Amino acid sequence: MKAALLIARREVAFYLRSWTGYLIIALVLFLDGLLFNTLVLPGDKRSAQVLHEFFYVASGVTMIAAALISMRLIAEEREIGTINLLYSSPVRDGEIVVGKFLGAFAFLAVLTLPTVYMPAMIMIHGKVSYGHVAGGYLGLLLLGGAALAIGTFASTLTKIPIVAGVIAGCLLVALLAAWKLATVTERPLSDVFMSLALHNKHFEPFEAGIVHLRDVVYYLSVAYVSLFGATRVLEARRWR
Repeated sequence: MKAALLIARREVAFYLRSWTGYLIIALVLFLDGLLFNTLVLPGDKRSAQVLHEFFYVASGVTMIAAALISMRLIAEEREIGTINLLYSSPVRDGEIVVGKFLGAFAFLAVLTLPTVYMPAMIMIHGKVSYGHVAGGYLGLLLLGGAALAIGTFASTLTKIPIVAGVIAGCLLVALLAAWKLATVTERPLSDVFMSLALHNKHFEPFEAGIVHLRDVVYYLSVAYVSLFGATRVLEARRWR
C-alpha cells in the first residue's frame, strides 16, 4: 500500500507541476461555467431544479475530464519506456494500477472543488439544502472515479495516450448507451441494460441529493472490475 501511495503522490505532483494539469482544470471550469450560464440558469426555475440541472451537466464534464486524465496513466509510461523502471522495482502490478488510479482520482477531486462556487451562487440567490449539494458532489466523485477506472483499464491496452483516450471514450459511451438499449428491449433484458447504464438510473438520484446504497455499490463495482482488468492486462504484458 505504501508503494501505491508513493505512485499516487507522483501522479498528483505531475499534474500540479505541468501545463497539462492546469489545462485540464481550465477546460473543466470553462465548460462547467459555460453550460451553467447557457443551459442551467436561463428560465424560471426553482433553486433545487437549477442545482439538479447543474449536477446533470457537470456529470458530463466530469466524465470528459476523467478520460483526459486517465489516458496517459499507463500508456505514457509504456510510450517513453519508463514502465520498465516500474517493472524492475519491488512494486506489484496491482500497486502500480491502484497508485496511478488514486493519483488521478485525487487530481479529479482537486479540479472538482473550484466548481463549488456555482452551487454557492444558487444558495445565495435561492434556497437549497447542504445535503443536496453534498449528495450531488458525492455522485460526481463516484461517477468520476468509475470513469477514471475505465480509463485506467483503457490505458493499459495501448502505449499511445490518444488511442487510450479513444478507447476509454468508446467504453464510456457504450455504458452510457445501455439505458437506450433498455428502452427497446423487453424484460428481463431491459432490466439488465438499465442496471448497467453508467448514468441514468444510478446518477439521477444524486442529482436530487439522494444517496442510495445500490448506486454507491454500482460505481464502486465498476471501478473495482475495471482496475482488476487493468491489473491483469499489466501482468500479461510484463511477461510478454
